[in-house]
Amino acid sequence: MDADYWSFESCLAEQQKLPCTLKLDVEGHGHLLGASESDLHVGGKVSIPMWLAPTLILNDWLDFNIPPPFMQRVKRALNADARSVRLSTLVGNGGEWYGFGKLVADVLEESQAKELQAVLLTTFKERFVDLMDQAQHFGGMPSSGGADTIGDMGADFREGLEMTERELFLLAQESAKAVRLWYESTDRKEH
Repeated sequence: MDADYWSFESCLAEQQKLPCTLKLDVEGHGHLLGASESDLHVGGKVSIPMWLAPTLILNDWLDFNIPPPFMQRVKRALNADARSVRLSTLVGNGGEWYGFGKLVADVLEESQAKELQAVLLTTFKERFVDLMDQAQHFGGMPSSGGADTIGDMGADFREGLEMTERELFLLAQESAKAVRLWYESTDRKEH
């Protein structure tokens, strides 16, 4: 993921909410963080967008908690079978789970950051083979009368993918289709 102002993926990852705990009182600005009261107090829980978190954390105005998509429960599920976890539901709207995880790791202490980075990398590696296999399978099938059921199966698989994975899946699927069409159009002589 590119940490770029113009990157759509970066914008989606930076909009994810980070659960935080206030370290100081904030008078008259509760509405800015979505609180029902006008004042925020030490120990109060707020959720702030990821793009705002580094500044507030580095200035020691708040502590943040590991967001739910990266808590132990999710890590255990990923360790059991990363391919069966629907990453798309962890951050909402098929969002950037990997991108959000990278941003969270950037704010963590070094040991926690390394652990989270290892989870992200291991998860990607374990899911990549299945992703490419499925893309080749659904992209390499000829169009026929039964294409609707094949398309439905491909759609079901894509629904569980996170945004980066979904983009890779579509690219690999298009590549498999192009190879199939090229193969079918070549002039082969039978011996």
